[in-house]
Amino acid sequence: MTRALGFRRLLLAVLVVESWCGCGVILCDGAGAGDLAADRAALLAFRDAVGPRLRWESDSPCGWRGVRCGDTDGGDGARVVGLHLPAARLVGRVPPGTVGNLTALRTLSLRSNALSGGIPADIGNCGELRNLYLQGNQLAGEVPEGFFSLRLLQRLDLSNNRISGGFSPEFNKLRRLATLYMQNNSLNGTLPADFDLPELQLFNVSYNEQLTGPVPASLARRPASAFNATGLCGAPLNLCINTAPPSPSPSPPPAAAQDSKSSKLSPGVIAGIAGGSAAALLVALVVIFLLCLHRRRRKDGISAANAGEDVSPVSVTVARMEKSETKRSRSLQRTRRQGSSGKKLVFVGGASDASYDLESLLHASAEVLGKGWLGTTYRATLEGGAAVVAVKRLREAPIPEREFRDKVAAIAALRHENLVPLRAYFYNREEKLLVFDFVGAGALSSLLHGGNGVGRARLGFMSRARIALAAARGVAFIHRAGAGSCHGNIKSANIVVTSTHDGAFVTDHGLVQLLGATVPLRRVTGYRAPEVTDWRRTSPEADVYSFGVVLLELLTGRPPAKAIPGFEGVDLPHWVRAVVQEKRTSELFDASIADESHAAEEMTKLLHLATECTARQPERRPAMAEVASKIEHIVDSAIRNANTVDFHSVSS
Repeated sequence: MTRALGFRRLLLAVLVVESWCGCGVILCDGAGAGDLAADRAALLAFRDAVGPRLRWESDSPCGWRGVRCGDTDGGDGARVVGLHLPAARLVGRVPPGTVGNLTALRTLSLRSNALSGGIPADIGNCGELRNLYLQGNQLAGEVPEGFFSLRLLQRLDLSNNRISGGFSPEFNKLRRLATLYMQNNSLNGTLPADFDLPELQLFNVSYNEQLTGPVPASLARRPASAFNATGLCGAPLNLCINTAPPSPSPSPPPAAAQDSKSSKLSPGVIAGIAGGSAAALLVALVVIFLLCLHRRRRKDGISAANAGEDVSPVSVTVARMEKSETKRSRSLQRTRRQGSSGKKLVFVGGASDASYDLESLLHASAEVLGKGWLGTTYRATLEGGAAVVAVKRLREAPIPEREFRDKVAAIAALRHENLVPLRAYFYNREEKLLVFDFVGAGALSSLLHGGNGVGRARLGFMSRARIALAAARGVAFIHRAGAGSCHGNIKSANIVVTSTHDGAFVTDHGLVQLLGATVPLRRVTGYRAPEVTDWRRTSPEADVYSFGVVLLELLTGRPPAKAIPGFEGVDLPHWVRAVVQEKRTSELFDASIADESHAAEEMTKLLHLATECTARQPERRPAMAEVASKIEHIVDSAIRNANTVDFHSVSS
């Protein structure tokens, strides 16, 4: 009877599964094809909830803006492995059953939006997640319990939200975590005494004013700026002071109270007590003096901003947003509160008729655009809309003021129609700001790879060639400034495209040399020339190599290695040469321009120029002026061909 009952249950289960298979449920044979369909359904539910402006219309989500697909380790076919929607005007609460159902997701970037509510409770279902960027939203509530099942998580940024509750000891479960940013939230309580993450490199809980208690021993060597504006104490901050009332001294035994002779102290004991009291008083005075000195030093300058390594390809300038979307930067507000110790904003390039000074700049409405390994960038709109400027807050750099001033003056002296003008700077020991003109409509990296709300299909070959020409002219001008003069950090994120997509500005020129020995060498991207082993010793030839990689990026639509956080990319020069040698050139050009047959010859010429620029031997690379000249000829030829095509179309 028992066996018969078991068989019936088994038969019933088989029938249920078969009925599910008929409905396309992913537990059946051929489920791999259904996984991508499930991802598509989750993304559409996400769009309906928070992203009504997302134009996701095609059948396959792999071509949607911000969505990246890839093969999974289990060999189940293509799945959604990346969702990159920074500053995409997402609004509202992310409901369960959306991102939590993207179980193959490795990178989720929803930073700089207006998301509210809590972190999705089912985020723990994304067991493959490595990178999570939710900073710059309005997320509230505590970190959900399921979050701590993300055992593969490496980078986490929840800064600039409204996250509340205690700092959970469950963070110790995230053993691979290398970056943990929780600053500018509403955390309370204490940090766990046993907090210990072996892979942790970057950490910040500053401006959580209700965090109290001692800093855990595992964080004692972190910079003090990681704990600014909190109630924490202990290394690297001030010593913790025990405010608990002293325990009452034990009452003397009755025998001692009755024996008057034994209650009298000898002169030696009295002298010892007096000496000990004097020593204790001296120690107390020294501690008080050191505390006062430390506080005075902290007031000497503006507090240093968090100097984390960036995780996203952003430009120093972005498109002007609607007034209702402008957020106030807490960092600039805190700079204003702490004062500037009499220092002023210094305008460079002669007398300035600018309608702002340091005080008005620090009162400005500011939006955090992004953080890079050179510093943090803001867009500041002065009160009344008098001016909009881009403010670059440099990472901490112990460079003397005179040297800093001379290098800034050299950067400001470079004035060209394709360079972002540097207008002013601020310097003190802990804070260094650079103020640039606000130009352009977005970074080239965003245009090519789906950020800032601009679709890739809008960038045809003619636009790409003109952008390349404008950038080449700007870099060539830098190289003409003097012997050894170079940019030092050419990449698509540092090329700002005009709103008409027919021109560009080069930015961040010279900042590597300005920061000097503090520039981290660990971040090696696909833009770096093979001979460069020290960012402080770059050369014009190295610039040409980096620019050649940008040209390949323009033609192929592919990001180079490690250019986009959470996306490995490819070694573009090596990949392009391999494709050409194998005569698979049909796979080479970006799908958005591959069908422009009238520009096929110009695309081939630009590809040949890019391979010349990325030659491994520096002496075999053309000079930047020659590169600009060749691109100019390519653009002229493309314009003639386009006019010919238009003429024949009209004649027909």
